[in-house]
Amino acid sequence: MQAMILKAQGQPLELSDVSVPAIGADQVLIKISACAVCRTDLHVVDGDLPNPKLPLIPGHEIIGEIIEMGKNVKGLEAGTRVGVPWLGKTCGHCHYCYQGRENLCDEAKFTGYDLDGGYAEYAVAHQGFVFPIEGDLTDVAAAPLLCAGLIGYRSLRMAGDAERIGIYGFGAAAHIISQVAIHENRKIYAFTRSGDIDAQQFAKNLGAVWAGDSEDTAPELLDAAIIYAPVGGLVPAALSNLRKGGVVVCAGIHMSDIPSFPYKILWGERVVRSVANLTRKDGEEFLELAGRIPVQTQTRTYKLADANTALNDLRQGRLQGAAVLVMDH
Repeated sequence: MQAMILKAQGQPLELSDVSVPAIGADQVLIKISACAVCRTDLHVVDGDLPNPKLPLIPGHEIIGEIIEMGKNVKGLEAGTRVGVPWLGKTCGHCHYCYQGRENLCDEAKFTGYDLDGGYAEYAVAHQGFVFPIEGDLTDVAAAPLLCAGLIGYRSLRMAGDAERIGIYGFGAAAHIISQVAIHENRKIYAFTRSGDIDAQQFAKNLGAVWAGDSEDTAPELLDAAIIYAPVGGLVPAALSNLRKGGVVVCAGIHMSDIPSFPYKILWGERVVRSVANLTRKDGEEFLELAGRIPVQTQTRTYKLADANTALNDLRQGRLQGAAVLVMDH
């Protein structure tokens, strides 16, 4: 099969011919049709997230069809369209796993980081972290749901019952979760890179009641803010827009250092918290909800061989919505 390989962090991916991976007893083999490009992939490639498996096939927003199953696999069938997310395997027996908080498992393995991922024509995945994908969404449209959507969903749930929600960094996750929030009769306030009129208009087209620069003051105090941009300086900015008792949710797996800030913008029982990965329950709940709303994703497609171009477009802020690699078997 063809795959895009990361051989050293900080270097471009290399298009290579490699063997189709063999499956274990608890795994399935998936013929990949589409794999979305996530900012976490960028952090892995650029070296912001250290010590990945090398060489590595990145990618963790995988859509494809099961074509082979290990002898212990249950509840899945060949021919089923499935999605594979970031969380690829957990120990199943630790304190967190027993509590249904497997996203915090210390022995977790992650797709496209510890495990080869979806920038390829085929991939293997553990049966416990494969989600059937139903409904009418195309493979390309469904791919961003597997991380941008899932992490967006978990971050929205961590915002509690907030009615007025600020979103910092209006990219793939923001454009998905805004649709969910608006469906739940919440109000979205979009904060973008300074002067990014296109992103602000994109947010308004999706239903945001206001859009402005990340340094701006919101027109009213917010109940919650969700930060998708990997910029620590946005934490005090978001706190400054928050009412007492509100929460700032840091949704990325990587963020630059948070600068010092005056205690008075945290005081008043304001909360800063992070999101770590996802749970299987998140996947089941969100994918059902996304199909019911239904969530519509905005995508730009690239050939597998053009993965470096897709990553660079994301790096340079040239995307609205999500980039998706499309396989040509």
